[in-house]
Order: sequence, then structure tokens, then C-alpha cells
Amino acid sequence: MPKKIGFLSFGHYRDVPGARVGTAGASLRDSVELAVAAEEAGFDGAWVRVHHFDQSLAAPFPLLAAMAARTTTLDVGTGVVDLRYENPLYMAEEAAAVDLLSNGRLQLGISRGSPEPAADGQAVFGYTLGENETWAENTRARASLFRRAISGQPVAHSQPALSRGLAPDLAVQPQSPGLPDRIWWGAASYDSGLWTARSGMNLLSSTLLLADDGRPFHVQQADQVRDYRKAYAECGHAGSGLSAVTRSAFPITTDADRRYFGLRNESQEGVGVIDGLAARSGPTFAGAPEQVARQLAADDAVTEADYVLFALPSQLGVDYNAHLMRNIADVARELGWKD
Repeated sequence: MPKKIGFLSFGHYRDVPGARVGTAGASLRDSVELAVAAEEAGFDGAWVRVHHFDQSLAAPFPLLAAMAARTTTLDVGTGVVDLRYENPLYMAEEAAAVDLLSNGRLQLGISRGSPEPAADGQAVFGYTLGENETWAENTRARASLFRRAISGQPVAHSQPALSRGLAPDLAVQPQSPGLPDRIWWGAASYDSGLWTARSGMNLLSSTLLLADDGRPFHVQQADQVRDYRKAYAECGHAGSGLSAVTRSAFPITTDADRRYFGLRNESQEGVGVIDGLAARSGPTFAGAPEQVARQLAADDAVTEADYVLFALPSQLGVDYNAHLMRNIADVARELGWKD
């Protein structure tokens, strides 16, 4: 069954001896080159993580525009923009501009965000919570305003409308038709997946689930995807909601592959506690290409998803990751996902 495939990159950089990606500038430039390499390898998308106060990618829209300028068919996306740090209307302008520049190739993942280094990051950006308000409530409200704005709904008053006590009559500009259908919500729990469906957004299932009933990660995640799809259909939204999952997969074809990933334990899943909740993340798939293909084929959530994103070790540099993406594309063709 055809599926879209893409990469997902943190864009980590470290100024240490021997680093292949030592600076923020190198990380940004490498990210653009990775997008070019992804398109050449037959990938459908280049997605980036967004984290603040960390040595990784933090300002996605200029980067996405640069990626789009160097490619012609590749989706450019985020997984995810942390809405705790965003002005929804300014983000609506930026997102529409990138979508227009890319001729409708933006896949914008948004969410409440994940744990981070900064204890007061949102406050220093100028955003605080109201009395008894939670960040979940706050960011869902921001998402609603953002989506109204990119849909062309008026959100501000002209002077005549304001003076006459009329409703808002000015929409943010520019507008990019089709963008509202390409908004993804990053969901790390079963309930947030259902909320995503009811809200009419695409589901970007998290790399970890804030639940653990003892079953393998891919089984629990497949339930989230299936029930999202069912709830989306029951709500009567136009079109069909899409789902995406992320995997770490390393087909081993060279000695370098073996040095980097040959000792990975394919069966080990991450289990722990995040924000006081039990959390489980998936395993790493590493082995000969045919072995990785079997592992992906046996993954229930990968089978259910419309889009599979592959986490890139971007700190290993462009050349190595271009090689890795070619190997992954070969596996995707073996699975019948690609021509």
C-alpha cells in the first residue's frame, strides 16, 4: 500500500572537537541540504523538530522557506511547533507565506509542546497562564485562533467597523488556500488523539505515548491511530484525516552503518515517567535491509499510518544521512510503499 515517507530531524549541533555539525549555522545549512538529498532519494517530506533554549532547531519558518526554495515536490513540515511560544496571528502570516512560497507543500505540525530545558521559557517570551488555566487549555485556544486566521476568518477591526461596534472585518494576510487541510496536531496520548479527530486536524502521533498498559508501543499507537480515524469519520469532517508516525530505522549496508548502529537492540522499548505520567517509546530497527523491512511490515502503527517519518541522526552530517535516506527509500520500495 502506498505511503508517504519523510525524515524528521532535531538539527542538533555541538561546538566540540570532532563535531560534524558544530554551529547553528552549520545545522541550518545542513538541514537545507538534507531536504535536497531527501527529494533526490525519493522521499516525500522533510520535517524538523522545534525546541527552544537548546542547541537544535528553534525558528522553523525561515528554514522551511529555504528548504522549499531548493526543492520542487518535497513537503516541508514541523513535528512540532510549540504553541506555548507562539503568537497565533503572527504564526498564521508566517505559515501562509511559507505555503505560498512552496506552492502548497507546508505540512505544519503544532501542539502544546514537550518537556524542555527552560523552567520559565514561556514567561521570558512574554506568555503566561491565566488564573487556573493550564497550558493544554491555553495552547488549544491558540490553535483555534490560528486555524480561524489561516481559514480567512476576520480577526481584527477596521476603523469604521470598530467605531460602529461591528464584528471584526479584517483577516490576516497573506492567505494560502489549502493550508487549513495540512495542519497536524502532535498527540502523545489516546485522549489527545480523539480531540485531534474532533477538531478536524491531521494526527501526528508522538514519538512517545503518555500511557503504558504493558503492550508493545506499536500496538498501543495503532489503537490511537485507528480510533482517531474512526472518530474523525464520525464527526463528519470534509475529507479524510491523515495520520503520521515516526520510527528510527537503520538499514545496515556498509561498515560505517555497522559501526554506528550494528549494536542497537531492536526489541528494547523506552519506558519511563514524563510529567508524572507513564510513558513508552518505540524501539530502534537496525539490521540488514530485508530485516528492517520485516520489522516495519510487522509494526501495526506503521501499517495504519498514512505518513511514516524516519528520525535522522543529523549530527552525522549530510553525506551519511543522504546514504541513509537512499537505504530507507530502497526498503520503502521493497515494502511496496513507493514505485
